Amino acid sequence: MRLAFTFILVFIFAMGAMGQVTLNGKVTDQSGNTVPFASIYIKNTTKGASANSEGDYSFQLQTGHYEIHYKAVGYKQETRAVNLKNNTVLNVTLTAEVYELNAVTINAKGEDPAYAIIRKAIRRRKAHLSEVKAYTCEVYIKGLQKLLSAPKKFMGANIDQLGKEIGLDSNRRGIIYLSESESKLSYKYPDQLHEEMISSKFAGSNRMFSFNRASNARVNFYDNFQNWEGLSNRPLVSPISDNALFYYKYKLMGTSTENGVLINKILITPKRGYDPCFDGYIYIIDGSWRIYAVDVYITKRANINFVDTVRINQQFLPVDSNVWMQASNRYDFTGGLLGFRLKGYFVSVYKDYDLNPTFSKGEFNELLHIPPKVAKNDLAFWNRERPIPLTQEEKVDYVKKDKLAAKRESKTYLDSLDKVTNKVTPGSLVLTGVNIVERYKREFIHLDPLVTSILYNTVEGPALNYGFSVRRESDSVTHKAMGFGARVRYGFSDHLFDANANAFFPVGNFYLNVAGGSDVMDLNGHEPISSFINSWYTLFERENYEKLYQKKFASASFSGRITGGWQANATIEWADRRWLPNTNNYSFFSPANHQFTSNNPFNPAQDAPLFPENQSFKITLRTTYDFSNKYETYPFGRRYLPSDYPIIGITFTKGFKNVLGSDVDYDLLSADISKQDISLGMYGKTSFYLGAGKFLNANSLYYPDFKQFSGNEVLFYKSGINSFLLLDYYRFSTMTQYVEGHVEHNFSGFIINKIPILRKSKLQEIIDFNYLSTPELHNYMELGFGLQYLNIRLLYGESFNSGSNIRNGFRLGVSF
Repeated sequence: MRLAFTFILVFIFAMGAMGQVTLNGKVTDQSGNTVPFASIYIKNTTKGASANSEGDYSFQLQTGHYEIHYKAVGYKQETRAVNLKNNTVLNVTLTAEVYELNAVTINAKGEDPAYAIIRKAIRRRKAHLSEVKAYTCEVYIKGLQKLLSAPKKFMGANIDQLGKEIGLDSNRRGIIYLSESESKLSYKYPDQLHEEMISSKFAGSNRMFSFNRASNARVNFYDNFQNWEGLSNRPLVSPISDNALFYYKYKLMGTSTENGVLINKILITPKRGYDPCFDGYIYIIDGSWRIYAVDVYITKRANINFVDTVRINQQFLPVDSNVWMQASNRYDFTGGLLGFRLKGYFVSVYKDYDLNPTFSKGEFNELLHIPPKVAKNDLAFWNRERPIPLTQEEKVDYVKKDKLAAKRESKTYLDSLDKVTNKVTPGSLVLTGVNIVERYKREFIHLDPLVTSILYNTVEGPALNYGFSVRRESDSVTHKAMGFGARVRYGFSDHLFDANANAFFPVGNFYLNVAGGSDVMDLNGHEPISSFINSWYTLFERENYEKLYQKKFASASFSGRITGGWQANATIEWADRRWLPNTNNYSFFSPANHQFTSNNPFNPAQDAPLFPENQSFKITLRTTYDFSNKYETYPFGRRYLPSDYPIIGITFTKGFKNVLGSDVDYDLLSADISKQDISLGMYGKTSFYLGAGKFLNANSLYYPDFKQFSGNEVLFYKSGINSFLLLDYYRFSTMTQYVEGHVEHNFSGFIINKIPILRKSKLQEIIDFNYLSTPELHNYMELGFGLQYLNIRLLYGESFNSGSNIRNGFRLGVSF
């Protein structure tokens, strides 16, 4: 019975396959030129395909009668009736659409009639944005990037050799990224998305999943702004946004009729070339005032990053009598950086819309799901399913990259790469550090460079602080890792030798880190000044800012995500702590009025001990919650996404007396709330951090147990949302209570872009405000303002308090 049932299933499947035929051909214009990425759809359905970049198309259909629409922006739609019995070749010629300007009149104010159309489209924008409350559809995406030129060497790397490994030609040109994916996209108003990647193909790996994302490719010009983080510092203004008339000029190019619908073709240009606006054409349907198609571009004159031009081409089709949805979406881009030139595209084809879907509970908590076997479909599957046929170049690239991938995964090949890259040279020992890799075993060893391991301070004099680390990944999917590291330190003036080690490894979804040994530590636990910067100031400026002590310790920490946006960390530590005196007063130069101070920040003239040698046993518990239940699922596990709401954190530290000889007895409870990059549209982004804490019990504690702050006294500083610009590193640490606040606003070029001589600089304006109150300091405030380029910033700050706390100066920092 089972055998008969299996035979019936196989017979039905075979008959279905026999009933499927291929409709293919080429789409050209009247001059015989190809029409790339033309849309091909079955009439009255959302089932479709697309031509490729060379105008070729291929459509898998069941035998039968069809009416096929062929359309492309700027061309008149062609319809062909076909009776498919066998595989059929049908070439189609599209004629340029003629947009008539008959009966078009300029109003009394001399205003182009396009403005009246755009005003109606703007008034209907919100209605069109919200008219579809939910839908599902299938999305096919193909992404391609080609390297057009590259230098032979870059930052010491041999690009010729790297090019051979990834399949480039002898001139370092060729496809560097080619991938296809199919996804099911679910949407629920107003902004909830869920994407399930059904299949993926990635040139060069049968294990890796595609970077194509239907959710990322989704561009909706009914939204006021398009936020392209990284590509543009400022939100891009839609040509039908509520305030579009302030940013754009419009001109009606004409009207045409298609399928009984009157379409207005409108030229859009920015009023000011430097505004984050598009050039091109938007097509508006008369009467309903909805978008029919979009063909726009934005260039580097609008201060976009990394690329010179991005072009967007969108086409819509009716899903029912009152709703139009995207049929296709295409990005084309060209650009370059540091001698590299590239171009590429991402094209999406949408089909099988369902406007009345049912969703499971919690479905939209997961924004993206990529199952482990998403890349396992074979060549026959893709030949059957892809709606955009491959070009010959793309076919060759898949074959070539598959061969390279098989070779690259072999032990012989990986060992040969290791043999080349694992060479130890004097330059690597001194400048860059040594990296030894065993790719096949997924083992990595790193030895620190000597140049960053040699330091100088007045406590140790010349000192060596040298370390190494070993890491091993458990597999190539989850990338869970375990590791070990060790470090030795010796001061040639105080003759102290310190050594410590640490190890980490996964325990379920958590990580356990254990460490122990001895080290020389900054008195401020934030380590606000690096050893390298302190060495520079000590030797060249005769200013010894860093204050140090010795710690012998053993510790363990357990950290991870409990659930959703809830994370926690528990740390237990025993330590023996000893204050250290200065032992060296040498400097290269002795500028006037610059004198070394003692290692006691509260008694700069005398090396009196800041605290006696003591032992400490403490437990620190910290938990944070960011109100986010959104996550993405990959073959290697979940990645949780940040919330739109602030992160709340609570920390409790308990010092235990008489445990393992501990001398401390205190309780510190603190709380904080923070949020980074809150978008204010065209006016930039705001970040803030607010914190407060109180010692509930301070029976016995020493300076390293105080609450400390990330101060700064030199030109170079560690920029961060909870850092001060001008605060003393040590003097205002507290053992009582505190309130601190930090607010920073990045205008993202809102002002600079209005200054002709500066707008090409891509500088961003920064305003920074910091506040601290303790019983010792009272109301301390800082105001800073300056400029940022990429991650580098220069600020000028003023402090407001009293006495020596009133400072000003420039600060240079790097943020990540």
